[in-house]
Amino acid sequence: MSKQTHAFQAEVAQLLHLVTHALYSNQEIFLRELVSNASDACDKLRFEALNNTALYEDAPDLQVRLSFDKAAKTLTITDNGIGMTAQEAIDHLGTIAKSGTKDFMSKLSGDQKSDAQLIGQFGVGFYSGFIVADKITVESRRAGAPAAEGVRWISGGTGDFEVEAIHRAERGTSVILHLREDALDYANTWKLKEIVGKYSDHISLPILMEKEEWKDGDLIDPSNEEAGRQPGGMVKTGEWDTINQASALWTRAKKDITDEQYADFYKQISRDFEAPLTWTHNRVEGSTEYTQLLYIPSKAPQDLWNRDKKAGIKLYVKRVFIMDDAEALMPSYLRFVKGVVDSADLPLNVSRELLQESRDVKAIREGNTRRVLSMLEDLAKHDKSPEATDGVTDVLSEEDKAKLGQYTQFYAEFGAVLKEGLGEDFGNKDRLAKLLRFASTTSDTALVSLADYKARMKEGQDAMYYITADTLAAAENSPQLEVFKKKGIEVLLMTDRVDEWALNFLHDFDGTPLQSVAKGAVDLGKLQDEAEKKATEEAAENFKPLLAKLKEALKDKAEDVRVTSRLVDSPACLVVTDDGMSMQLARMLKQAGQQAPESKPVLEVNPEHALVKKLDGSVHFHDLAHILFDQALLAEGGLPADPAAYVKRVNALLS
Repeated sequence: MSKQTHAFQAEVAQLLHLVTHALYSNQEIFLRELVSNASDACDKLRFEALNNTALYEDAPDLQVRLSFDKAAKTLTITDNGIGMTAQEAIDHLGTIAKSGTKDFMSKLSGDQKSDAQLIGQFGVGFYSGFIVADKITVESRRAGAPAAEGVRWISGGTGDFEVEAIHRAERGTSVILHLREDALDYANTWKLKEIVGKYSDHISLPILMEKEEWKDGDLIDPSNEEAGRQPGGMVKTGEWDTINQASALWTRAKKDITDEQYADFYKQISRDFEAPLTWTHNRVEGSTEYTQLLYIPSKAPQDLWNRDKKAGIKLYVKRVFIMDDAEALMPSYLRFVKGVVDSADLPLNVSRELLQESRDVKAIREGNTRRVLSMLEDLAKHDKSPEATDGVTDVLSEEDKAKLGQYTQFYAEFGAVLKEGLGEDFGNKDRLAKLLRFASTTSDTALVSLADYKARMKEGQDAMYYITADTLAAAENSPQLEVFKKKGIEVLLMTDRVDEWALNFLHDFDGTPLQSVAKGAVDLGKLQDEAEKKATEEAAENFKPLLAKLKEALKDKAEDVRVTSRLVDSPACLVVTDDGMSMQLARMLKQAGQQAPESKPVLEVNPEHALVKKLDGSVHFHDLAHILFDQALLAEGGLPADPAAYVKRVNALLS
């Protein structure tokens, strides 16, 4: 193939501009990304060679090599992994196929830490080389291809790149960075070893660098040693040293691993600059044998809610890398968990399809789920603010002190995802219910657990009450809470979009039913005295003619109209039947483009409110009835079916 010039995909060109102009303050991440890519290339070769050992050619030992040339101002990262064909070089280095790239570019903010995190997270790590290089040359040959089918790719990181055929004896890829003047520090053995130790120490194949030794300068006068020598310097010896641990962290004994090493390994596999919140490392033995090293991040990733993003943990079989994002090893509601599973039982040629059907995989998945829930339960058990533990912290272990407040931090990031488990994992529903936290009408700042709520229920209270709404303000100010506030009955305020769906699977907690205050007629049981019940019954009887007129006027909008005791200050509110779909859930389904069952709400009116009392006999009865309904709809977060008609009616009455 003769030399060809290709234009970058538009998104790549935009990305390169951002990388070269916005991320100088985090220069060293480029080496982490390129070494990671080299390691991935070796893992891919190892996997493909399971069915074709000839791909190893005459070099079965996989490795990554770092070398530099100060005179030429180059730094080279070489692997003997799977390599690329010419077309693959064009496809992989000139375009970005991964979904989420536009999202990545929109989130580049100039914030050093978050920008560096995003680079790895969205799989565009190769381009980070342009942070330190004004030109990159890539030379590669696909494993198994003849030497004449090598390829050279060159770009200055602007609008285009060149590709040409070369002769390359070795399989694999060399990425040659032509360093900028302000990045020449990276042509330095000590600097490169420091960065590898920081980011890539636990990559499970050796990272090699050529040894250097000090050599005295030549004699100024060979015939006179006393005349002295020229300045000496470091010279390369031709021997190569391994500069990383080159062993998988999870295979070592826990006692031999420091917290710092655990945190560094997490950062390597997750491309996260933040330390993890907590982790668990175990060797599981029995009918299924495997090692698990699982981490809970301290911050939610940018793409947590991206349904196109594959989530899961890294799968190894007998220390051979099989796949990233093995979603079968972790339930969807725990998709934020990062880590590694190394199985001793699965076949090396396991596929994603086989993972779905394997009994061993099911056992690993259940074991992983139990471990993660145990970690969360441990964090929740110790979750107290420092102020709440004054005088007690001195008797806590250092490990327990470190857990104070961590569950609150976790729940703020991942609580909404955890709730999905109520509908996905029936076997652990009770454990998950104990981990849930909600705002409530009696707690201004701290979230409360269902156990806390139950422990402080009023004597005679038969149900745990909750309300769902789009926002906390909408929930707190809902008319449906008025009687509960009057009587001092705590109500849980649920404002996550997943709450409506999740509560369909949680009907009670520890034997006590959960009751939506927006469903069915209000029944406070023993909390409502006989006088109140009698007054409500009498009002219902006295208002029968008015209720009938309202029902007729609103027959196209309301399923029924009735008197209620739940209202104190408001004239009316809307509720649904006990077995009906809530109005909020119906709205959410419609917003998502899904079909919601057609149903009409029940209008409940407050017989003590002046507006309701004035309805009977009013010449504006029809307009007032519709305004009453539409205002009740507005109060619970909905919109009138005909906003213009609502405005017209209000204006007519005001004028």
